[in-house]
Amino acid sequence: MYTFWHQGQNGVNKPECSQAFGAKQWRLIGHSLQRTILILLCASVPIGLLWLNVESILLWCGQDENITRMAGTYVLYSLPDLIALSFLHPLRIFLRTQSSILPLTVSAGVALLLHIPINFLLVVYFKLSIRGVALAAVWTEFNIVICLVCYICLSGVYMDSLPGLSRECLKEWTSFLRLAIPSCASVCLEWWWYEFMILICGLLLDPKTTVASMGILIQTTAFLYIFPSSLDVALSTRVGNELGANRPAKARTAMTVAIALAALLSFLPMGFTLTVCHSWGRMFTQNPQILSLVSSTLPIVGLCELANWTQTTACGVLRGSARPSGAAHINLGSFYLIRTPVALTLCFVYKFELVGLWLGMLAAQVSCLIFMISVLVRTDWIVEPERAKELAAEPQQTHILCQQEEQCICRILYFPYGETSVEPLLTVVSF
Repeated sequence: MYTFWHQGQNGVNKPECSQAFGAKQWRLIGHSLQRTILILLCASVPIGLLWLNVESILLWCGQDENITRMAGTYVLYSLPDLIALSFLHPLRIFLRTQSSILPLTVSAGVALLLHIPINFLLVVYFKLSIRGVALAAVWTEFNIVICLVCYICLSGVYMDSLPGLSRECLKEWTSFLRLAIPSCASVCLEWWWYEFMILICGLLLDPKTTVASMGILIQTTAFLYIFPSSLDVALSTRVGNELGANRPAKARTAMTVAIALAALLSFLPMGFTLTVCHSWGRMFTQNPQILSLVSSTLPIVGLCELANWTQTTACGVLRGSARPSGAAHINLGSFYLIRTPVALTLCFVYKFELVGLWLGMLAAQVSCLIFMISVLVRTDWIVEPERAKELAAEPQQTHILCQQEEQCICRILYFPYGETSVEPLLTVVSF
């Protein structure tokens, strides 16, 4: 859950920093970094309290006792990760928006190499089991943070964008959160449904088998998601930089090229899942029931990625142009108003169970892609640089931009039959 929150904050930090970099507003980049870290540290307090009580919450939801106990142990030992992530992702955005990619790659590579012996030390040598897995992940996150901080301090390249501790980071929290909360919701609405599917699996006839199978499938889709997520990050940074520099034509060209590339490459994960559907599960288990479920569901996961790669990349345009509430509205309509009834009907009424849940996911991804492309086609690239200029120069005006964007998105989600005969496609999307 904390991951979703800090990704939401980054959805604001990313366009603000990238547009400020394009407009050469160096001090704003540093203030945005400090503000984001403070907000994430504050957010870690209630989320930490939630983690401390997650075992009792899951038991109240009727989940399997053994699985719940394991989940409670894992999140308990993952609590220090809240602090690490409060620094890690804002630092990543700070460097990415200034085109400093190599330090991120080197830091992640060093941490990955250390992660292997750390896991061996904690899990095997000290026999900490799942506690060791959680602590190893926390240790690795702190290693990346230390590497990035050392690079920023020793390189001396970022003196202009690091004006030192300033009271400016304590200001404009309201306008910042007006963009952060929709951005957080955009990520949460999509990824919470994966968690929701795990909860549903715990209520099926064979919860241990279906939960284990769902875990493998989610790990698979998370692995495949790395590639469109990278395009998303690159595109949002490029769009933000170009809009901040008042070059809307280049921003639109970057969008077109990135989305076309994502659509072309999206056939790779589909081909991958079709190729390995009968062997992929053996990397995780030898249980024949789990292997059967995974092999029958993986082709549907591939179809989901066919739409997911393109819509994820398209979402980078909304983030780069500081329109997070648009993505939130689209995800609300796609993943809850469409996917939920489809998935639950196929799962419980037609007894498709796990396959039914992923067919619901497929319906959501396709609808999300259609809505996202509709928004981008109707984007006014003449207006966007003015919005970027206001965001970089006067953060207190960002709530006005959010309201204008929300009205635009809600209009797009209607069939254009004319002003007097408009039929809503997704009325609830407008809240």
